[in-house]
Amino acid sequence: MVKEGLPFVLGGVCAGILLLAAWHGLKWEPLRILGILALVFGAFSLFFFRDPRRTPPAGEGLVLSPADGKVVEIVQEDDPYVGTNAIRVSIFLSVLDVHVNRNPISGSVTAMVYRPGKYLMAFNEKASADNEQTHIAIKGEWGTVAFKQIAGFIARRIVCRLKVGDTVRAGDRCGLIRFGSRVDVILPPDASIGVAVGQRAVGGKTVIGVLP
Repeated sequence: MVKEGLPFVLGGVCAGILLLAAWHGLKWEPLRILGILALVFGAFSLFFFRDPRRTPPAGEGLVLSPADGKVVEIVQEDDPYVGTNAIRVSIFLSVLDVHVNRNPISGSVTAMVYRPGKYLMAFNEKASADNEQTHIAIKGEWGTVAFKQIAGFIARRIVCRLKVGDTVRAGDRCGLIRFGSRVDVILPPDASIGVAVGQRAVGGKTVIGVLP
């Protein structure tokens, strides 16, 4: 479990124990219901903030998925770090997906910009442009790849552990987004895309594309 989930797990468990203890003494039924709900929330938080180990595939020029989820959009657009006609692959994360984010390539972090914004549903095509997000660029041996951590309707907390100048490895953990969210990965226009809309992606394992 990632450390950011500890307050949610402990909060839910402690609140549940206290409420059930109060119910045992007072015999007021709403306290029992609230206590059970608090314990359920603590258990769900333990599940949500899970952090499975991943072994990235070997290969040259691979761009790995930064997150677990469903590919909801593949479009061309301009990106300030990747260039014109870049290819954006958008991945929607439900509350049941692993929310730990991972580096798509190895290299040096050349940009990291946080931008406040809206909280549209993460599967909305406007979320990539309008929602609160962190935009990160990594320059590697085969070129520059960018990715965005995008908050959704439920997600209101983006955690990014990277800073400009960091040297990173593909598949390593770089942050997370609490609860439902979206992650975009932006590749150069001449990259070969290895996924399709509707496909499930696994962070640090699924090959989103290959750089030439």
